Amino acid sequence: EDLTTKIESLTASSARLGTEIKNLEKEVAKNQEALDQATAIRQKQLAEFNAEEKDLLESISALKSAIVVLSKHHSSLVQMPKAHVMALAAMVQNQLQKHASLLQGVITPSERRGLGG
Repeated sequence: EDLTTKIESLTASSARLGTEIKNLEKEVAKNQEALDQATAIRQKQLAEFNAEEKDLLESISALKSAIVVLSKHHSSLVQMPKAHVMALAAMVQNQLQKHASLLQGVITPSERRGLGG
């Protein structure tokens, strides 16, 4: 009788553990799916970030070149139509505001003041 009780007890334990294993396998599959989705999202965000970073670096380079040109030919600004100067200033100001967090530390405070930012 002891042996029969032991067999029944172990059979019940085996069934319980089998159920737990199946539940854990389902949980692992669900977690893997969530991980795969998160990885795909992160990869998409990285691609978007890299594209935006490239665009911003090109903008920074163009703005730095504009600063150099404008500082060399500052007197010629007087001869430019006021509308052109205002449009240029508005474009520079817009880019500075649009990308302020990324430009922090790239454009010095004196350059920012020179740009009217």
